[in-house]
Amino acid sequence: MMRGTQNVCWLTAAELARRGAEDIPPEMVSGTHLIYSSPATLAYNSPGAEGFGVKRAGLAVPGSVMLIVAPGCCGRNTSLISALPQYQDRFFYLVLDETDVVTGRHLRLIPQAVAEIVTGLSTPPTVVMLCITCVDALLGTDMERVCRQAEERAGLPVRPCYMYALTREGRCPPMVHVRQSVYSLLEKREKDPAAANLLGYFAPLEDDCELYSLLTQAGVRTVRELSRCRDFSEYRAMAEANFNLVLNPEARFAARDFEARLGIPSIELTRLYQPDKIHNQYMALGAALGVALDDIAPMARLQAAAARLRETHGALTFAVGECLNGDPFELSLALLRQGFRVSEIYGTLAPEKYVWLRHIARLSPETRVYSNLEPTMLYYDCGALPADVTLGKDAGFYHPDCPNLAWNQDVQPFGHMGAAHLYEAVAQLLEGGAV
Repeated sequence: MMRGTQNVCWLTAAELARRGAEDIPPEMVSGTHLIYSSPATLAYNSPGAEGFGVKRAGLAVPGSVMLIVAPGCCGRNTSLISALPQYQDRFFYLVLDETDVVTGRHLRLIPQAVAEIVTGLSTPPTVVMLCITCVDALLGTDMERVCRQAEERAGLPVRPCYMYALTREGRCPPMVHVRQSVYSLLEKREKDPAAANLLGYFAPLEDDCELYSLLTQAGVRTVRELSRCRDFSEYRAMAEANFNLVLNPEARFAARDFEARLGIPSIELTRLYQPDKIHNQYMALGAALGVALDDIAPMARLQAAAARLRETHGALTFAVGECLNGDPFELSLALLRQGFRVSEIYGTLAPEKYVWLRHIARLSPETRVYSNLEPTMLYYDCGALPADVTLGKDAGFYHPDCPNLAWNQDVQPFGHMGAAHLYEAVAQLLEGGAV
């Protein structure tokens, strides 16, 4: 059984390591109990208002618009996004009433609604994305068929976006499927041996990320990212890539589709914060591409940033959440290996996290691990363990009086420079600068 303080359930890293990946406590497995879901609640992302949820992600294709087919309560949080200048005149609604939900009569209205959107816009969209909710999941709607009907009526592509919270833990959850949808318009082209795509995120990597220069070392002259495509022609040119780099596991499904439809193979890289692991990954990438890659300068920048933070502020104690750009367990291990302390980790534990957890248990056996999905987190006491800095929006919520670095910006940190920027941002936070 999990231990608890103030009725909040937790286990130390050492206790979890002893239990092993085959014996994760049921309190840490969301399918065994009601969930608190603080990450979704804190981000107002259920699953699409803040950050890149289904709704923003579905509009990643240049020139696209979205029709949201939902009861009013499900579409309401889109008002936050539609107020942003880049999303004005791109969201449309087909609001369902009780009769629609019971009879499914709204399905006959979708093709008509799509046609009205297309004819009502001064510039025709490149694609209409249909965003549908758990209502149609429960009705068993064949949305692919509905999209084909809408395409015939409107005369342009229509693609589905499933905002099904019910499928979050299934084989193809919403954020996995939407990545496949936004690339589904690409058509086979002649390959450019000096071109590559970066898949995985809906915002670009930081401009100074060393991955761009490493690909240049490998002879890649053109690197394309969906978020950097200025128009539909640039988007379509992604079909010319010689290979894809998959930077987020949620893009694996899309990468497999790239290979099956367009003959573009992929290589997967993981976002890491440990310098030696980042280096090893780049060396493996170089071996796959048949070149020797040099990442010494950015790795030195990372080590210097961590050393300056440690020398200036000492062995800081961190509380690490999961509402950030990184894996809370891997990031915690990186902090420990740099000489810092980690008192608490708030994250969703799964068997694959034991790759990091076993090492955390060796370096910091008393680090407490909490599940963000466990309802007892309602009673969390921020005075239980001290922290000098919190990382992640959720960790900031649990320690409201502690300096917090949300680290959940749209533009994505990656590699040595991404990790260096993290340490530099923590130093800036502690020294009173705006982050």
